Amino acid sequence: MDEHIERVLIDTQEIKTIVARLGDEITAHYRALETFDLIVVGLLRGSFVFAADLVRVINLPLIMDFMTVSSYGDETASTGNVKVVMDLDESIEGKDVLMVEDIIDTGNTFAKVLRLMHHRRPRTLKICTFLNKPSRRLVDVPIDFCGRTIEDEFVCGYGLDFAQRYRNLPYVGVLSREVLEG
Repeated sequence: MDEHIERVLIDTQEIKTIVARLGDEITAHYRALETFDLIVVGLLRGSFVFAADLVRVINLPLIMDFMTVSSYGDETASTGNVKVVMDLDESIEGKDVLMVEDIIDTGNTFAKVLRLMHHRRPRTLKICTFLNKPSRRLVDVPIDFCGRTIEDEFVCGYGLDFAQRYRNLPYVGVLSREVLEG
């Protein structure tokens, strides 16, 4: 599997450092709000590894929920059509909600999810992404907590995939062109 990785972009130690920093920032933000109704919403499937690590370093009581949306299928670029595959179990009305995403690139999918979430009237709605790829942005997305900004490369590992593969890599790597073109 590693032979398909052109290079490691973010190693396991840097991942831990990023997650710890984000946990501190998020804890400080919500502690200042004196919130007792924090719901962390992980967008599946890509965010599940990051979300699991992140909630363990947020030093506040919280509820974890998940939502599955799809716009990629097995392609390398978003189709722009967003489908809610699995919705939240918890009501977010009047709650402080932190949306957790693995990567925000074009913003198309995430912007549609945000509109849906705003209609559910949370008290606050904040965005945390592990990776930000602004060079591909087509729709503005307000990112409140960002792990790292990256260039326009196709990355996988640490929950990120290509055709549902490579999620289990313990680092973020750049996928080789042979796999992308093959």
